Amino acid sequence: MQLTRFTDLGLRAMMLLADGEAGDQRITTRSIAVGANVSEHHVAKAVARLAELGMVHARRGRVGGLSLTDAGRHASVGWLVRRLEDDREVIECDGADPCPLVPACRLRRALAAAKEAFYRELDHYTVSDLTRDTGLLVISGPQSRVGQQSDPQPIERTAR
Repeated sequence: MQLTRFTDLGLRAMMLLADGEAGDQRITTRSIAVGANVSEHHVAKAVARLAELGMVHARRGRVGGLSLTDAGRHASVGWLVRRLEDDREVIECDGADPCPLVPACRLRRALAAAKEAFYRELDHYTVSDLTRDTGLLVISGPQSRVGQQSDPQPIERTAR
């Protein structure tokens, strides 16, 4: 299953925030955009959705910044992806040009089951699990890099 760019940015923002908290760094939308090498506008939209979901707390002003909420630290990646993907279908069977096979097709159900299995697997992980001891975050300026570690260690699943 391919995630939308929006979900990708939301997950990256969450991971950078989790890693930034461990390093006691002030994280802003701009620093996430620089660190992830993406548009600040797109990051702002993803962060707004994360705040709406209660995952991120945003403080405005000179000493402002972003931080994970308790819910953001403990939410499963599967739960988060479901909300960011907005439960879109893996394959579009209806719409302006509907598929003529819909009445007898089993593919849609099979893909829906596969999507749910994908989400269930992600339910075993939290954002904190994905960032634990990775050294992801180096946000200090234009030369910032994300993912410095070349050989990541296996992720331990959270008991759920």
